[in-house]
Amino acid sequence: MRRDIQPNERAFSSKEVAEEVGIATPTVRKYGQILERNGYEFLKDGDRRIFVQADIAALIALRDTGKPLDDTAKDLVYQQEEKLRESNETDVAIPDTYANLPQDPNQLKEVLMVLANELAAAREMNVQLTNDMSQLKVTVSRLQQDHHVISSAIGNAAQKTNARIERLTEQQKNHYETLLEQEKEKSELLQQEMQKLRDEQTREWRLQNDFNKRLEEVIQKPKSKWEGLFSLFRK
Repeated sequence: MRRDIQPNERAFSSKEVAEEVGIATPTVRKYGQILERNGYEFLKDGDRRIFVQADIAALIALRDTGKPLDDTAKDLVYQQEEKLRESNETDVAIPDTYANLPQDPNQLKEVLMVLANELAAAREMNVQLTNDMSQLKVTVSRLQQDHHVISSAIGNAAQKTNARIERLTEQQKNHYETLLEQEKEKSELLQQEMQKLRDEQTREWRLQNDFNKRLEEVIQKPKSKWEGLFSLFRK
């Protein structure tokens, strides 16, 4: 397992490494495969490689090398193994807590008093955190209730709006049908009036035609010219 990672060290994705090193993302994967093939160890999240600054430096070395990539990869693996070996050989100093305790009872009492005060402060902080959590839960519960009320109000308003739209649509439809029916009635009345006018015109034309025929017949009779003419008007 790698021990050359610094605490809180930033991790990079393949895309970020490609931008950092100045190569394409497929080239990052290619260099990673070459390094792993020669024994290099990456941090991984499943099958996905996670890169840190040391890995970026290794990729830059591969990018700038004039030797075969596998030879450079082997050198980088050797460097990584050296760092890991140095890290494993470093002993972590663990202070002897009990050895550092004061021997004087008065000093020991003061130390215990300090620890007791710190413990009491920690307990008080825990109580405060518990109260804050309780208040937060109450606030969340109220927000959920408000959300439910608002959602219900919005739903009711939407239903009322839809009902109003449907009612207005129905009224508009009925009004349109009424107007259409009125226009049909007007059209029928107009057609009837026009038919009456045509019938009247036809009747007048026939009367005029009959009068002209009788007048022509009277004119064509010389003997009874005036008598026939007066009789024509008497009819």
